[in-house]
Amino acid sequence: MKVIAKNLSGSGLKIGIVLSRFNSAIGEGLLEACTEKLLALGVSSDAVTIATVPGALEIPLALQHMALSQQYDALIALGVIIRGETYHFEVVSNESARGISEVQRNTGIPVANAILTTENDDQALARIKIKGTEAAEVALEMHHLIKVTDNPET
Repeated sequence: MKVIAKNLSGSGLKIGIVLSRFNSAIGEGLLEACTEKLLALGVSSDAVTIATVPGALEIPLALQHMALSQQYDALIALGVIIRGETYHFEVVSNESARGISEVQRNTGIPVANAILTTENDDQALARIKIKGTEAAEVALEMHHLIKVTDNPET
């Protein structure tokens, strides 16, 4: 039985991050936790590109263009959607997640989805560090997993 080991090495990898500017304080906290973890895992600071977009619905399009550029080994989506009093929360949450999944499947470039969907600001603030850190780990792990499965001899 062959088991593919988890690999979180960031050495030599290029990472693209798309950050929503809506609820910017929370987004910046996610970005800080994410980039801190990427650097700790060996990704060079000059190998990280950060693009900002107005909101979560714009994230998939930016990710798609980054993926199609073939300049990145993995991508990360960062943002927060906080429930309001209207159905808009569901639309934005569902459509941004669907779009991110489509980018991955259509391009083969892994995308870590770290768009928080919470009931309120307090829930979002409580998850910033964990979700930002997890996004960095997911991006690197999935890059290596795909690389191994595409080239089983390596």
